[in-house]
Amino acid sequence: MILLGLDMLAVIGVMLAGVLGMANPAHNPRTANKLMRWRVMLQGVAIALVVALMVT
Repeated sequence: MILLGLDMLAVIGVMLAGVLGMANPAHNPRTANKLMRWRVMLQGVAIALVVALMVT
């Protein structure tokens, strides 16, 4: 449960960083793409943790 909570906080942090980066007029599309990959990966980890919690 603690890992799931930490992962959710990480997802929120990455999403916030992406939104703030896109609000910046001089944003870098490569950075936005990297943040999106991190968000998808962290959400996948969160789903895996939820499934593991449901199985146990």
